[in-house]
Amino acid sequence: MILLTGANGQVGHELRTMLAPLGPVVASTRETLDLTDEAAIRAAVRAAAPRVIVNAAAYTAVDAAERDAAACAWLNTEVPRILAEEAERVGAWLVHYSTDYVFDGTGRRPYRESDPVAPLGVYGRTKADGEAAVRAECTRHVILRVAWVYGRRGKNFLLTIQRLARERAVSGEPLRVVHDQVGVPTWSRSIAEATAAVVHQLVDRTDADTLPGTYHMAGAGGGSWYDFAGAIVQQMGEAARGVTVQPITTHEYPTPARRPAYSVLDASQLEAVFGVALPEWRVQLEACVHEDPHALTHATPS
Repeated sequence: MILLTGANGQVGHELRTMLAPLGPVVASTRETLDLTDEAAIRAAVRAAAPRVIVNAAAYTAVDAAERDAAACAWLNTEVPRILAEEAERVGAWLVHYSTDYVFDGTGRRPYRESDPVAPLGVYGRTKADGEAAVRAECTRHVILRVAWVYGRRGKNFLLTIQRLARERAVSGEPLRVVHDQVGVPTWSRSIAEATAAVVHQLVDRTDADTLPGTYHMAGAGGGSWYDFAGAIVQQMGEAARGVTVQPITTHEYPTPARRPAYSVLDASQLEAVFGVALPEWRVQLEACVHEDPHALTHATPS
């Protein structure tokens, strides 16, 4: 039995499909599990008695978090703590997602799992605190740091740029996009498929006791938001005919929350331990836009 939280989110929606071959999945949503109710969370875990909990629920509105710190802290720190305590109680694995925003972005080479965290804002701080809570409360944990998540549903950079590009194809105005923040765009389906490969090993490998830890889950390469936007427009073809993308600085696009200037993640540890590697980010984007199932994550058991 697998208990999945946040099953209607970008990653959670994809996980429903990807986890299904591994066994029965209890997919909880806002409608079926109130994550603001501690007693309800604990009761749900005990009722399911899962072998694995996959926590895909999170507060991800980075700017809104600056004015709604309490709600952000509850979802990103306290809910993981509760799930970790209950996972320990029932002897389950807890797979929990974190973020590149735990780093301050002053690095100049891809961040490794061992690099010290130094979040810049409320969102990153609550995610770092959530990681610490999971490590403290659950022996059998896997924390997966992901970055710049997008997909074909919800609110994300891909859908925003597609919408704006269609509008600008009519108006003739350029798209102005930040070029001095660098990371790794990651398709939600690639994350879900890679996670399923990890979960499969957690329940089947004879050396599973060596697997707990924190891992970076990102594709190869890196690019700026400007690069990402340009690639999206290129993939749109005739729908974005004549649209130009202009680079601007972070200073020219102020936001309530500070973003890391550089947050490329080194995912070599995930491949070394689990044999799981995500494709280069442009390959993921092409697969997402064209829904090509053969261009997704390459995952083989160790």
